[in-house]
Amino acid sequence: MPRYLIRASYTSDAWAAMLKNPQNRRDAVRPVIEGMGGKLESFYFAFGEDDAFVLVEMPDNVSASAVSMAVAASGSLKSVSTIVLMTPEEGMEAMRKAGGVGYKPPR
Repeated sequence: MPRYLIRASYTSDAWAAMLKNPQNRRDAVRPVIEGMGGKLESFYFAFGEDDAFVLVEMPDNVSASAVSMAVAASGSLKSVSTIVLMTPEEGMEAMRKAGGVGYKPPR
């Protein structure tokens, strides 16, 4: 099953709600992912530009996008992005295919 990395940043209102009532957001997001046929592999809070990193397995791009859209529509995030991940083998296959494409750069 394809893997995806979801990067998210909470709004100040969402942070205020979590400070008032601390919550394990992994437990909140797991049923959403599983409901779309996926599997939550890991959930991490983080310092920096992004507040959370979520690694998931999803059946397809449409399901992964639907989860991101549903979470974004809640209004609790100021940003969310979903990154498609490839195994090293998939990356090598892409490299082999790219080598034969014959793209010519602008001159």
